[in-house]
Parts: sequence; C-alpha cells; structure tokens
Amino acid sequence: MSVLHNKVSNRELKAAARQDTTPRTTISFYKYFDIANPQEFRDNLYRQFVSIGVLGRVYIATEGINAQISVPTANVQQLKDVISNAAPELAGIRLNFAIEESAPSFWVLRMKVREKIVADGITDPTFSVTNTGEYLKAGEVNQMIADPDTLFVDMRNHYEYEVGHFEGAIAVPSNTFSEQLPMALDILADKKDHNIVMYCTGGIRCEKATAYLKHNGFDNVYHVEGGIIEYVRRAKEQGLDIKFKGKNFVFDERMGERITDDVLAACHQCGQPCDNHYNCANDNCHQLFIQCDSCRAAYDGCCSAQCVEIAKLPEATKRELRKGADNGSRIFATNSATAQPVASNA
Repeated sequence: MSVLHNKVSNRELKAAARQDTTPRTTISFYKYFDIANPQEFRDNLYRQFVSIGVLGRVYIATEGINAQISVPTANVQQLKDVISNAAPELAGIRLNFAIEESAPSFWVLRMKVREKIVADGITDPTFSVTNTGEYLKAGEVNQMIADPDTLFVDMRNHYEYEVGHFEGAIAVPSNTFSEQLPMALDILADKKDHNIVMYCTGGIRCEKATAYLKHNGFDNVYHVEGGIIEYVRRAKEQGLDIKFKGKNFVFDERMGERITDDVLAACHQCGQPCDNHYNCANDNCHQLFIQCDSCRAAYDGCCSAQCVEIAKLPEATKRELRKGADNGSRIFATNSATAQPVASNA
C-alpha cells in the first residue's frame, strides 16, 4: 500500500507555491463529532484532498476534525462535496473563508491523527464537549458588546491578542489552550452572574471553552459563531460596525489578516507601533516576534544581534550549535510596554 503523505522537501514545495499563479482560497473548518477510526478517516480524506489540490494542515481525532487549508478557487465546490460526504455530521458544515489572500497560506498538505483536535488538558471523564454555550451571529455580537453586564473573553494565545481583539475583551495570557482553561475559571470565578462571550480565531477553541465553563457551573455562556473570521465576514456583508480592532493572527504563512487600520502592538525591538509577526531568520532560533521594517533591515530579519551573527555561520557550525538545544516553539513574551532587544538562547 502506498504511503499517504508528502515526500517532497519543504524547500521545493515553497518554491513551487511561490511560482504557482493558480488562484487559491484559504478556508478553515472544524467539527466536534465521534470518529471511530481516525486513521481510516484520515487516509480516505487525504486521497480526496490530494485529488483536488488541497494544501494545508488537518488534525483528526476521535473527537472530530480541525482543518486550515487552501484549495484552488475553481475547486471550492468540489471541496464542499468531499467534506460533506466524508461523514453525515459534516454535511452542510460551515466553512470559514479567509478575510484576505495577501500571500500563499500553505505549500503542503499535512494530515495528522492526534489524541484531540484541540489539546485541552482536561482529564475529567464526565466532561462533554457537546454541552456548549449559545452561538452569537455578528449582529448579536455587536449587541452584546454594548451591554455593560457582558464580558468578552479572548481564548487565543497572548501573541494573538496582542495584535488584535474585540473592544474591551479580557485576555487570558498564556501560550497554550490547556493553560488557559483553568486560568479563565480563576479570572471569571466571581462573574457567574454576567453574560460571558468567548471567542477565538475560527471558533474551535472558544466552543470547547464554553463547554468547560458550563461544566464548571456557568450558565450564561455564549461564543462567537465561526470566531473572528466569520464575524468579520458577516459584519462586512451586513454593513455592521466591526468591533474587532487590529489584526487577526492566523496560523499559516500570512501570519495575520488586517481587520482594521488600528495598530495595537509594538515592535519588540524598538517599541514603535507595529503588528507584523515574523519568525527569527536564524533557523537555530526561529522565535516568533513582532518586528518593524526598520528593525527588520537593521537585524537582517533576526530577533537579536546574537542571532544575526549565528545566521551568518556555516550550516555545519549551526548544526553543531543545535545539538542538545531546546528546539521547541519559541515565542516572544512581553511583560511591559517598554520594548527591549529580544534575547536569544539560540
């Protein structure tokens, strides 16, 4: 049986994606539902996605599917058919279309079977992800945000909140969703008499978060249908005021979709207003951080002077430096409004 995964190097795939002029559409979707055999489900869907030119990132688990993908625009209807026919629960599923297509979003298709489609750290066997809060459509979101007794809670990572969020939203400052859930309970412990609206990028995290709050005794819990992506799309279609300010961080090559002209963040190196995320050009570091154009030129796309020097070293020397180093995800954490040159342990 053939191996159902990509065999071409990332470098070749990236080069091909940059040269390809085929119009593509970036789409995300998710669904919590029972999948008895995630590997078989994954392999069947992989074959069909490859046949219509899908690229992107897809996670499948016994609790459902979570996908961020790109498809040739001419094949969008075929994609809808493939997804709807993959399982009865996916028939007519809502697809979140990207707000802007400023650059290629993906260059390869990666589909993985995981324990959960969103790692949550929940071990309580009585927890059910199906007992969720109520969906809010765009107009209802705007009504709720005007209510002083309603709290909006951002269930994204701190670096996502930093560049854009709903007006007056509460941040739950963490790098992981599993850390956020108990933190949200602590923050909201004395707010059970308030309406609580949770939101995230496409809806998958906040939907599970509302179920977690309800599991812990909260009653008046809501979440933004389709997350920020669907809210903005519908608000624009309906001519509504857009209450989300700044940029919506996305987990693909674009790293962000401009929602409003508001720039809420600052360059992590000089402190000037900026909301452009990059990964450090030193592959031994690869830290995610915000960098303005001036600092990008001055630091050659690196997060520190140290990384500038390391990036210039021969590849063999850099490989030696990587040995034994922690090469996990590195994210700039800002603790104050004063930006300092970013330290690196590359």
